[in-house]
Amino acid sequence: MKERETFASRLGFVLISAGCAIGLGNVWRFPYIVGQYGGAAFVLLYLVFLVIMGLPIMSMEFSVGRASRKSVAVSFHALEPQGTKWHWYSWFGMAGNYMLMMFYTTVAGWMLYYFVKMARGDFAGQDAGGVAGQFVEMLGQPGVMLVFMVLVVLIGMGVCALGLQNGVERITKIMMLCLLAILLILAVRAVTLPGAAAGLEFYLKPNLHALMYDSAGKFRLGEAVFAAMGQAFFTLSLGIGAMAIFGSYIGRERRLFGEAINVALLDTCVAFVVGMVIFPAAFAFGVVPDAGPNLIFITLPNVFNAMPAGRLWGALFFVFMSFAALSTVIAVFQNIITFPMDKWGWSRGRSVLVNLIAIFLLSLPCLLGFNLWSGFQPFGEGSNILDLEDFILSNNLLPLGSLVYLLFCVSKRGWGWEKFLEECDAGAGVRFPRNVRFYMTWILPLLALVIFVMGYWEKFGK
Repeated sequence: MKERETFASRLGFVLISAGCAIGLGNVWRFPYIVGQYGGAAFVLLYLVFLVIMGLPIMSMEFSVGRASRKSVAVSFHALEPQGTKWHWYSWFGMAGNYMLMMFYTTVAGWMLYYFVKMARGDFAGQDAGGVAGQFVEMLGQPGVMLVFMVLVVLIGMGVCALGLQNGVERITKIMMLCLLAILLILAVRAVTLPGAAAGLEFYLKPNLHALMYDSAGKFRLGEAVFAAMGQAFFTLSLGIGAMAIFGSYIGRERRLFGEAINVALLDTCVAFVVGMVIFPAAFAFGVVPDAGPNLIFITLPNVFNAMPAGRLWGALFFVFMSFAALSTVIAVFQNIITFPMDKWGWSRGRSVLVNLIAIFLLSLPCLLGFNLWSGFQPFGEGSNILDLEDFILSNNLLPLGSLVYLLFCVSKRGWGWEKFLEECDAGAGVRFPRNVRFYMTWILPLLALVIFVMGYWEKFGK
């Protein structure tokens, strides 16, 4: 049997795992909900759920990957007790990776396109309506979006084709370090703008009243708790084997709970510092920060338009966004191409070629859902295919997949608690707490089910 590839360094493992977690949601959702729910007060609530939900499940994914030395394709096969059927989940896990890329490649293409637009000055002299119109115009041009979607797929698969160390690790490390450097430069610029102090106060000052009550005075602490729980849960891309794959490439020198802490801290710091860019800049120029794509493609271009040397800062911002998107694409592509390599013994080249074609074809529905197929509105007026794909992934595969990993690691009919602890605690570093078995067995699965049920309530129950 061919010896499994490994990361060349611990830094590579941490940066690539964080690169998978750091994505577009960090940028267009985290800062907004922090501001919406009381600034620093919400961050503290979010950190609590990150510790009690995100870190344990990430540690379990890492452990399953390292113990099996395989991707989700056959990791359950390797570890499950004889006669059990945990391995059936492998197909759902891979479906989650494909589903993520079915819409993520298109959105990543938007980032590259907007970098080009910002660099060549397409927004210069445009008012707010003109900037918004350019986003709408792009969505109505399938040919333009196709070019940049294909570019994203080619870059991602091209990096993966070079191998784990020479391609995925080396290039992702460079992108992540550049991403962090650009983010710090943007943050320094934003907080030194005239009028930035008001944005910093809005973002950083704990506001317990805003955490507990909305602008109309309605009590909403439960809503804020669920928002913090959901953000802590989804930010780490858990449940589809996207973290387990990286566990399969590392040695047993370091305990995995400590490594999970490092990845979560890096992911959280990036998300938090993005808010240090967005809120001071938005407040400095009297622009209300939105959530979702409007923030990135309408609000912030307007901010850069009003900023001295805004063309430069805007181009840097979209370079940052492109790196954040591509780091996730490369990480997930690595999981996707490893699936047939582990399951059927394919060569890396064959897997890259087949999956390049597959991802291209699977990405078309999302792309066309904004124009030629815009008549298909699965959730009613204003919805599109991207919304459907995101719902299948975020509201189904991620929470249920996380539940599978959790039960597999605590159940006597699965891998089991003691075997999980043995693997997780191998090496030096922070130990996984041993006195939390009751919580892990009964309470955390219940929280995962709450996430699942509340997702449906948010979508259909209101």
